[in-house]
Amino acid sequence: MSVLIVGSIALDTVKTPFEEHADLLGGSASYCAVAASFFSPVNLVGVVGDDFPKEHVAFFKSRDIDLAGLQIADGKTFRWSGEYMLDMNVRETRSIALNVFEHFTPKLADGYSDTPFILLGNIGPDLQNHVLDQVAKPRFVIADTMDLWINIAKDELLRLLKRVDMLILNDSEARLLTQQTSLVKAGQQIQAMGPRYVAVKKGEHGCLLFGEDDDFFSCGAYPLEDVHDPTGAGDTFAGGLAGYLASMVEDEVTFADLRKAVVHGSVLASFNVEQFSLERMRTLTQEDIRERYDSFRLFSQFEVIE
Repeated sequence: MSVLIVGSIALDTVKTPFEEHADLLGGSASYCAVAASFFSPVNLVGVVGDDFPKEHVAFFKSRDIDLAGLQIADGKTFRWSGEYMLDMNVRETRSIALNVFEHFTPKLADGYSDTPFILLGNIGPDLQNHVLDQVAKPRFVIADTMDLWINIAKDELLRLLKRVDMLILNDSEARLLTQQTSLVKAGQQIQAMGPRYVAVKKGEHGCLLFGEDDDFFSCGAYPLEDVHDPTGAGDTFAGGLAGYLASMVEDEVTFADLRKAVVHGSVLASFNVEQFSLERMRTLTQEDIRERYDSFRLFSQFEVIE
């Protein structure tokens, strides 16, 4: 089954303590779509400027990502610049230029409204709600969010939470949204706001998954010797999760399905941070994914993901 993915598409400049690269393919929709494409067909909705490199469009097409929903507007593509400290968990935004993304209004292409799985990337909750206004009867809706929207658009975010099946956010965002120090209490409180499932990302410490009837799953992160660029790791996780669900679920999504999807999302994210931008995704194979999944399962002793 297909996944509809809506979010930002950007050109990034990323600096780490060891390297700096400019004009990289970035944005939440880019990472989500490429990750999901390893498992399922993807319908991509986003906007770029007329300066967006054709090589990036060709890369999307090479992943069988449908671009009927890609808007190309007069002007410059959204640009973001960030710098990571020696502790790669600490990042500072150096500059943001919204450019054509400032006036982006998601419009679904013909046929997109019937896509069974929806992943609303990290964009304003007003835009996420606008997308849901255009879809028919999706089987499963996943939304990502961030601290900015919690701070400046909380009412719209709360309206969104009543319309989605699953929310993905990181640990600091979960605490900000709920004012809870305990992540367990935070996850449960977010569920009470609407979504049946909540995934709380904890960076290099993995993910917590909350389900119905007090179902709970803790997934560690795959141990890596080197991390070159953490940009987009959370979006890659979300895309891998959504794509895997769409590839395996024929009826109702269950908590067992989500456990497996979380691990596959974590595996995809572990590959993505091995190189800058989406470069590692260009050479990644299904065999690579399967081998790391099996290694992850043995390392973590996850009987639930057999």
